[in-house]
Amino acid sequence: MSAPVNLLVRAGHVLTMGPAGDLRDAAVAVAADTVAEVGPFEALRARYPAAEVVGDAHGIVIPGLVNAHTHMSEALLPGMAEDLSIWVWGTRLLLPTMPHLTPEMARVGTLFRGLELIRSGVTTVNDMFCHAHPREFSSLGVVDALEELGLRGVVCFGAEDMAWKAAPEFSVARILEEHHALAERAAASKRVGFRMGLGTILGQSDALLVASAELARARGWGIHTHLAEVREEKTEAQLRWGMSTVGRAEAAGVLAAGCVAGHGVWVSRAEMDLLASTGTAILYNPTANMILASGVCPLGELASRGVPLALGTDGMASNDSQNMIEVLKIGALLQKVHRQDPEAANARQMLEMATLGGARALGLGALTGSLEPGKRADLVRLDGNSFGAAIVHDPYQQIVYGAGPESVSDVWVDGRQLLRSGAFLGHQPASLVPRVRELAGELARSGRIKDFSCLAH
Repeated sequence: MSAPVNLLVRAGHVLTMGPAGDLRDAAVAVAADTVAEVGPFEALRARYPAAEVVGDAHGIVIPGLVNAHTHMSEALLPGMAEDLSIWVWGTRLLLPTMPHLTPEMARVGTLFRGLELIRSGVTTVNDMFCHAHPREFSSLGVVDALEELGLRGVVCFGAEDMAWKAAPEFSVARILEEHHALAERAAASKRVGFRMGLGTILGQSDALLVASAELARARGWGIHTHLAEVREEKTEAQLRWGMSTVGRAEAAGVLAAGCVAGHGVWVSRAEMDLLASTGTAILYNPTANMILASGVCPLGELASRGVPLALGTDGMASNDSQNMIEVLKIGALLQKVHRQDPEAANARQMLEMATLGGARALGLGALTGSLEPGKRADLVRLDGNSFGAAIVHDPYQQIVYGAGPESVSDVWVDGRQLLRSGAFLGHQPASLVPRVRELAGELARSGRIKDFSCLAH
């Protein structure tokens, strides 16, 4: 026997992102952890009179947002290196800290940034934890934190070995061992899945790249990596292999293993066709691309070829927040100003990429991403009394261009409420701040990154 409907989440606009389309003065009926029905509020209220009602005839309800690309390994590194290109940024900021990232830093950093995600309406996060700790499987701390928070997630270890060739303790065998350990940890979790992580194609030795791709195919693991993020990447790849990183990924069997790839900025038309034919999803990260001056993802051309598209915040060292609603707005505006065309991107497209598009890219489309009967009850209510949702002419445009985290009133994952009337249920950000500050200082000192001006005062 199915669970009874225990909750009706009501709003002036319910954007299902599914076959039911956009509904006025409607509600989502929730039975335990599942969407039971979506329809006009009055009809559902008559059908389920005992159900709790949250919301009113105003505001907006949407599926939970999917942050399809971030790095919790950067959770303790915001607000630095704004004037560095990505090659210098990676060398001066990330590489010095990666050997010092511990499981505790992963857990606490993810707890803190996970709350920020919830506050901006995210219910699913696809994380790549990039570290080079020689003795600890630090990436497992992300799973622990996501479980504590109740968020849905997909995790991977963003492995690289080219920078650590002189460190025998960080071998191909040791890296593969962490992939196995993280996969096992995720398999024991209710809401957290696993992907094989390839930090970057250039950051991997040929031995690690081939071994990782072969293991992913053998185990049926999808892959999460970066592709064509900056122009320098194309140059270095041509010098090393005589082909681009997209070409090298294809040759190594990465694209055939169910790949999702961050950025996709510097892709040729032929490479776009290759991405489309292999079903490789591009994860658009406009904020990070702007901060690092990496370029602009050719969103329209990718979409016209049928390349799967999703949206991400990227990590805290290149965003420098986990505000997903901000990314919706920046994602549209960057395309418009770059193309000098107001029709280059639109609000409905951005919201689709951040909900069902992201879920489908991660292989979760049957589970989440839209409000449909039988799917998990991952949903978000924007309060109609907030600045960002008080006046709604077009709900898509209002969310993308006018809303902010302060508009997010209620968040549910699997029917479990994580945010109620703007207040967190469970972990509180203020209680985490002292430990976050302590660990951030420890990481900065260990990585000797005190030469940045913000750390010098």
